[in-house]
Amino acid sequence: MSTMKNAVMATWPDEVMEKRGEFTNCPLTDFSQEENRQAMMAALAKVKGEFGRTYPLVLGGKEVMTEAKLESYDPSRPSDLIGTFAKAGEDEARIAIAAAVETFESWKWTSAQERADYIWRACDLMIERKLELAAWMVYEEGKSWVEADADVAEAIDFLEFYGREAIRYAAPQPLTPIPGEENELRYIPLGPALVVPPWNFPLAILVGMTSAAWVAGNTVVLKPSSDAPAIGYQFFKILQDIGLPEGVVNFMPGAGASAGDYLVRHPQTRLIAFTGSMEVGLHINAAAAQTAEGQIWIKRTILEMGGKDFIVVDSDTDLDEAVAGCVASSFGYQGQKCSAASRLIVVEDIYDEFLEKMIPLVEQIRVGHPEDPEVYNGAVINEGAMNDHLRYIEIGRQEGRILTGGARDTGAGDGWFIQPTVIADVDSKARVAQEEIFGPVTTVIKARDFDHALEIANDTIFGLTGSFYTRDPEKIEKGKNVFHAGNLYVNRKCTGALVGGHPFGGFNMSGTDSKAGGGDYLFLFTQPKLISEKV
Repeated sequence: MSTMKNAVMATWPDEVMEKRGEFTNCPLTDFSQEENRQAMMAALAKVKGEFGRTYPLVLGGKEVMTEAKLESYDPSRPSDLIGTFAKAGEDEARIAIAAAVETFESWKWTSAQERADYIWRACDLMIERKLELAAWMVYEEGKSWVEADADVAEAIDFLEFYGREAIRYAAPQPLTPIPGEENELRYIPLGPALVVPPWNFPLAILVGMTSAAWVAGNTVVLKPSSDAPAIGYQFFKILQDIGLPEGVVNFMPGAGASAGDYLVRHPQTRLIAFTGSMEVGLHINAAAAQTAEGQIWIKRTILEMGGKDFIVVDSDTDLDEAVAGCVASSFGYQGQKCSAASRLIVVEDIYDEFLEKMIPLVEQIRVGHPEDPEVYNGAVINEGAMNDHLRYIEIGRQEGRILTGGARDTGAGDGWFIQPTVIADVDSKARVAQEEIFGPVTTVIKARDFDHALEIANDTIFGLTGSFYTRDPEKIEKGKNVFHAGNLYVNRKCTGALVGGHPFGGFNMSGTDSKAGGGDYLFLFTQPKLISEKV
């Protein structure tokens, strides 16, 4: 468990430290302990007992049912219906934004301390329900026990961290003294926010974006992913249970092309926080830039998009450690992370040895239903994603050499399972080396030397995460300066960012580099107001 001790923490007021203590990242559950294994099994049984329920929209505190419905299924066992959800269209989106606008007029005047108290109550309740929340993601998103537990831990970290940040932003800000004046800088909220989280971190990212918005004084229309409405509802239930005022967060599953697009273009939507694909992010950016009739502001967009992330392996390194990092980064949660390593760039001196060490590790990955604690990879999120990944595998078969995997894993069950796949001897310009696949498929590219590897790594439209392994101090310093990624790691895997320690966000087509979980993030949900009084 890491502890954040940096300049951001040093600026938190004393009363925060007295109330909450020193910030530390939420510890992961040790499932090797029998007590924890039994507790997780009980959580899975409890969640499974809740399958098949019907859930409403909740807009301005009122439950709303619709004729259109959204159904969520277990991707590892598609015959299991997780739940049925009311599905918003434009009419419901109109009600949602009206509720957010109305509630903002009172919520914006709440003190930072009051908002922080709400977020910390949510944090404490989430800690109590940690395994139950993880169990929902085992079923709805195909996450292994470890991946689901880590997702909840990150959500807890966001709540704890952003509560402190709200207090820090509300504290007196340093300004140059001017004789005869009293000057102050206040960070005030923006207004109603549309929050559109992804399905792959359906609790952590949803909680991070939503809580940052409302703890900064904004109101929220929350449109969870259509592949993850159940876990989104569980977080909304926590907000209800802590007594967050009605209308501060409005729960609105719906289609992006109708309800989502309507709100992006609505003149009273003040900001949009989105995490997802590059294509959708660019569409939101373009639509939000169009000024609607009656709109009196430039909409703020906070966009986290895709990646084609790299790991460079130099000849002067601990090869076993590098291989382990590459496998974990490529295949953790079926490669369905925006930070997943999908380009392994290996210098030619050790290329063959690297593959000899890597392939046996990949072939040891157990694929199946993740309710089994020994399973490392569950199914990919849905049938469409599976077919898309298989299409890329066929492209890779033409562009490189498949060393392991390369097919649907029918032996794992009836779900959307794919064999972990390694495609070697890939040209750096190949489609599978340039386009985001977002599944359990990684490519291996041969480089002449470290400098050539660096060129290959930067040759992409993306710039989210990257990692490189080398012992050479000069190469380490050069890599730090030249590799172009928002989150760059040295001699470690390229996944697993921790709130507070690894502010997360990327360059280029990977988004607006929002640095979630860092000291700059809440700034994006506020606007600074300077007040100067003559004395």
